[in-house]
Amino acid sequence: MSKNAMADEKLQKILARAGYGSRRQIEQLIEQGLVQVNGRTAKLGDRANEQSQLSVRGQKVKAERLEKQPTQVILYHKPDGLVCSRQDEQGRDSIFSQLPKIIHGRWISIGRLDLNTSGLLLLTNNGELANRMMHPSYELEREYAVRIFGEVTEEILARLRTGVQLDDGLAKFDYVGKLPSDEEAQNQWFRVILREGKYREVRRLWEAQGVKVSRLIRVRYGDISLPKGLRRGKTEALNWMQVNKLLKAVELPEEARPDLRHRPEAAERQKRIMVDRAKRSAKYATSRRR
Repeated sequence: MSKNAMADEKLQKILARAGYGSRRQIEQLIEQGLVQVNGRTAKLGDRANEQSQLSVRGQKVKAERLEKQPTQVILYHKPDGLVCSRQDEQGRDSIFSQLPKIIHGRWISIGRLDLNTSGLLLLTNNGELANRMMHPSYELEREYAVRIFGEVTEEILARLRTGVQLDDGLAKFDYVGKLPSDEEAQNQWFRVILREGKYREVRRLWEAQGVKVSRLIRVRYGDISLPKGLRRGKTEALNWMQVNKLLKAVELPEEARPDLRHRPEAAERQKRIMVDRAKRSAKYATSRRR
């Protein structure tokens, strides 16, 4: 196999990374005959690499857009009233109009928050990172603060912990507990944790118990918590060490320090150091368990 062939990727993957849409959207473009590879009309299943000559809708794709970009991750404090889709059939405002511009790529939302849910939203330019962080197999926790209108009994809390049958299957909270609040107030605050990302799951679990969610805020996703100083509608970028921690958590290769990315030998040396540290850490953890 040639060096170039080893570097080949699915056409929809490489064009999605270049910012031409989601993989599904690009598949549709391919089916419509609007994508070309090296002068011929592409078909589903075609592969390409950074040296390929690509065009979309008759426009040549610049080579720099095909280059794999360093992983970026931003934290966004989503306010109520914004949708997480790029285009909304009802014309509602989208989070993507509020985000900083990104060069040679596109922001991909790691999970979604519905219109009336606020709080922490993670976005990245790395589609594989987004897919893995959302996949149930990695069991990343999502933590919410929930304000409930209605009486919440111990029996209700017990059902929410053991499991509730919803339209799309059994669901439950991994943790549910009451937060300090005025006992006389009609609304009470609770903290909940779950490891799934089903559509409106938190709201549906509570509403199945005959109470109403009057406010819902996501405060944590995996090991990332909503920064206290991050105001609604604002973003904060993770540094390269935090990004590498996320990559490692979902078994993706860590990336070189920014100042070493254009120095292959130094980057390779740093990679060996990180691998050695990980091995020593695993060895130490094993010896502690003994």
